[in-house]
Amino acid sequence: MNTKSAQNYFPSQVVSDQEKNSYEYGLKVAQAIEAEWFGKDFNSNRFSLNQQDFHKLRLYARGEQSVQKYKDELSINGDLSYLNLDWTPVPIVPKFVDIVVNGIAERGYDLKAYSQDPFGVKQRTDYMESIVRDMQTSEINDEAYVTLGLNVYENDPLSLPKTTEELELHMQLDYKQSIEIAEEQSLNVLFDGNKYDNTLKRLYYDLTVLGIAAVKNNFDTSSGITVEYVDPANLVYSYTESPYFDDIYYCGEVKNIPINELKKQFPHLTNEDLLEIEDQPHQNAYAANRYSSSYNDNNVDNNIAQVLYFNYKTYNNEVYKLKQTAAGGSRVIPKDDSFEAVGDVPFEKLSNSLEVLYEGALILGTKKLLKWNLAENMLRPKSNYTKVKMNYAIHAPRIYKGRIESLVKRITGFADMIQLTHLKLQQVMSRMVPDGVYLDADGLAEVDLGNGTNYNPQEALNMFFQTGSIIGRSLTQEGDPNPGKVPIQEIASGNGGAKLQSLIGTYNYYLQMIRDVTGLNEARDASTPDKNALVGIQKLAAANSNVATRHILQGGLHLTVETAEALALRISDVLEYSSTRDAFIQSIGAHNVASLEELQELHLYDFGIFLTLAPDEEEKQLLENNIQMALQSNSIELEDAIDVRNIKNLKLANQMLKVRRQKKIKMDQMLAQQNIESQAQANAQAQQVAAQAEVQKQNAINSLKLQGDAQKAELEANKLQLEAELKKDLMAQEFEYNLALKNLEHSSIAAREEEGRKDDASKQAIAARKNKNFESSGNDIMSGSIGLGRFEPS
Repeated sequence: MNTKSAQNYFPSQVVSDQEKNSYEYGLKVAQAIEAEWFGKDFNSNRFSLNQQDFHKLRLYARGEQSVQKYKDELSINGDLSYLNLDWTPVPIVPKFVDIVVNGIAERGYDLKAYSQDPFGVKQRTDYMESIVRDMQTSEINDEAYVTLGLNVYENDPLSLPKTTEELELHMQLDYKQSIEIAEEQSLNVLFDGNKYDNTLKRLYYDLTVLGIAAVKNNFDTSSGITVEYVDPANLVYSYTESPYFDDIYYCGEVKNIPINELKKQFPHLTNEDLLEIEDQPHQNAYAANRYSSSYNDNNVDNNIAQVLYFNYKTYNNEVYKLKQTAAGGSRVIPKDDSFEAVGDVPFEKLSNSLEVLYEGALILGTKKLLKWNLAENMLRPKSNYTKVKMNYAIHAPRIYKGRIESLVKRITGFADMIQLTHLKLQQVMSRMVPDGVYLDADGLAEVDLGNGTNYNPQEALNMFFQTGSIIGRSLTQEGDPNPGKVPIQEIASGNGGAKLQSLIGTYNYYLQMIRDVTGLNEARDASTPDKNALVGIQKLAAANSNVATRHILQGGLHLTVETAEALALRISDVLEYSSTRDAFIQSIGAHNVASLEELQELHLYDFGIFLTLAPDEEEKQLLENNIQMALQSNSIELEDAIDVRNIKNLKLANQMLKVRRQKKIKMDQMLAQQNIESQAQANAQAQQVAAQAEVQKQNAINSLKLQGDAQKAELEANKLQLEAELKKDLMAQEFEYNLALKNLEHSSIAAREEEGRKDDASKQAIAARKNKNFESSGNDIMSGSIGLGRFEPS
């Protein structure tokens, strides 16, 4: 149905809030959505066309597309009796889909929560200013610690940044408020609990195959906060040209709900209501029309109802009565939007318009509206409380005028041509026959081997196939020219090989067309790498291929950010309003007990949610090359390399590498200067020590010399003393001898005088004895020229 004409079914939004809350108004909205998407012609309505288109694309992505078109192409008036072919589609498209989806799904990311409320900004600003003060007064603070023993730093001096670049990195990488950590912990727990990683892979698959993906977030007291995958084939939404679907005013999805599940969701339904839903003839028509293929022909079931769940965005008026009290004050009283201040009254009307979200559920094909009420826990950004966000996050990167384009949609035509070429190859191969030989029997009859044996056709063929030789005769037995002189000739079967080469070339052409259209070159999957191409060129080609599919990656990240922002708002609502507040806090705190205190006041903060995307293999390799060059040049330490590798943000990682490298260079320069000073100091100390050693040596020599002289003098004195004692003893003995001689002489003289004269012989003997000298020569003089002559007897 035409979109413009369908818009006429929607009720006016310029009505009272009471009327918008009514069942009749909700039914009109639900029927308008039904009319726009389903209409009356099931074979041409918008929902059915979307279902068929998406179903066909998914079959191509699985390599299971219908082969009827190929049969129609090769049949003659529908006759396939002469064709014995394998009609199974060639799975070319699944390969390219897997390359894109698996390559993108490997990219990791980190959720970052940034407190952007005034209190959080003030904390961040105060901390940064304290760091700057410590940086500016570091010399004074160090002097105070050395001199007075006082630590006047506001922060840890060991981790204090030295430069502005280090400060920027510190604020981005290291600084984290406790409330931000609690928020990140809460989001990660919710994502893990809802298995969002698996959902994200399905979103990437839908963006690649269908060109659109959707995810829904919700909250109820039984299940808590949930994140659900939404099949784009079941989506309904208002007309938009925005890839982000940020201007739609209604959105919903169609679900097949069993009757028993329907009773659980809507307990107010009676058995009569359920019987009425089962007996609706339109239900079978809608269910049968869900897919126009044999895949779901058996899924029609009277026990299943198709329910349209939808969100409808409109506005409500907040009206207050401002009344002046008798005491001169003011009193504000809430009123509905029908209130009017009429006449000269002592009060006035205050009003404000707020966007609101209504939730509804309709049994398709009926007028049975199961649900219509103002949504609970509406998602309202704290920066603009008058706005409201829908529960659905939808993204279609390549939408134009409502038409969606996808990567698989680009290549279905080429995939069909590849399949037809494959079938033609089978035809050519089935009709090819091997090369044969022509055997001239008359020519063989003219041949005589001369040994009595017959040269029959079988023997001729054996000789030909085994040796390649042929025996023939140029003349017949009558001497005439023999037209069969070459009795065996090869028969070529035709140009089947040329046809095969032509078809193979056509196959490769369409395969290359797929690569050209999608940007997925050979380097992306390394299917046929060029042996002559340099590694850098191969990597550059792979990087270019990544650029061609980057919109799919960005689409998945956009849905992740939208979902994370919605969860952040829902966490705030749960903590502020819901009765499950304590249970939710405990579920989060079970993973991080330190966050319990911060979670109590989490709803008071406003967070900005950001994604830090991990680098791909090419970016990792470039970063690793930089790290290896820095390590080889000894510009960084191993610990620095480990820290840089742990940073997922490539820009911050390179900046960290640059800062650590500069820091290492400065440190090396400082160490080199210290080494020079230490060497100079060591040299000076060595010289001083050498001089002191020389002085000590001279002192020791002089001391030893003096000691030797003293010992020598002492020995000399001892020697003189000993010599004096010996000479004294000798002189005493000599004195005794001389005394004895004198006594003998005196005795002799007395005897001579008494006896008289003796004869001459006696005189001579006496004279001889008188002339003999018993005194030792020189023994009466001691060393040092001390004479003892004065001690001789007189």
